[in-house]
Amino acid sequence: MARVSGEVTSPTPPEVFLRALTDFSPRRPELWPNLSPKLYQVHSVGPTEADVTEGSAAFGGVWERARYDWSEPGVVLIQVEDSNAFAAGSWWRYQAEPVGSGSKVRFQFDRRPKNLKGHLVSLLLGLAGKRVFTRSLEETLRRLGAAPATAAR
Repeated sequence: MARVSGEVTSPTPPEVFLRALTDFSPRRPELWPNLSPKLYQVHSVGPTEADVTEGSAAFGGVWERARYDWSEPGVVLIQVEDSNAFAAGSWWRYQAEPVGSGSKVRFQFDRRPKNLKGHLVSLLLGLAGKRVFTRSLEETLRRLGAAPATAAR
């Protein structure tokens, strides 16, 4: 099992970040550098939830079908329903809050392996996950800062 948390402070306002996190348009893989366009599929999107399959090409391809919930202001919870590496019940949580004109974004995740691939990826996430996902989040926030605020949705 890998449990990782981190935070990034950015000049990007929290509402811009949260819109990008809940943007399930074809633009999504452009904003999130670790997402593979080949593994990205939207099943449904509602006012405060979405059912999405997405993943990374790393480790020979790791995907998950997850339910996004953004009904709590400033928070997006992502619950894994199916995956080729992680057990249902694994999760991600992002929280964005204002800091001056920018934001502080906190992330946490809990990855529970369901097979050998999951155990290997969990081991690597336990060792380097904070650094890898902090850098990925920093890159997304940089991309959001380079784009007009209206383009985030």
